[in-house]
Amino acid sequence: MERNDLYFLSEAEKLACENVRAGGGPFGAVIVKAGKVISTGVNLVIDTYDPSAHAEIEAIRAAGQVLKNHDLSGCVLYSSCEPCPMCLGAIYWAHIDRVVYGSTRKDAGKAGFMDETLYTEIGLDPAERKIRFERIELPQTGEVFRLWMSKSDRKEY
Repeated sequence: MERNDLYFLSEAEKLACENVRAGGGPFGAVIVKAGKVISTGVNLVIDTYDPSAHAEIEAIRAAGQVLKNHDLSGCVLYSSCEPCPMCLGAIYWAHIDRVVYGSTRKDAGKAGFMDETLYTEIGLDPAERKIRFERIELPQTGEVFRLWMSKSDRKEY
């Protein structure tokens, strides 16, 4: 635990509670860099009709705009709850250094959220998942990656 972890995690929890009181979901997130709050986010799924509008995603999107960079190296994400698999993926893509959270995925499950189910589904072969996944290989399948790799001016992420 670092010096300001309790403070910033409390801020994420406060955002989550305020969001519930305002009619939103029970999740809040704060992104910090060099001891300074860069961005915050709350769950906006219901408000925006967007299933990807989780607190962590909202905070990551805002941090990218503030820092003018998709790479959030050097940042710490404080979340009121253990991030779901979608948010976990975004955290890795953003190169966030550390995540500090309060409630667990099991706590979220007890409140009716399907985080635990998603973690289980991710580990399954696509053919074994509850949602039907089908792969169709077209003649041009993979061409986009060859094109990407041939670009000398591509920006890695």
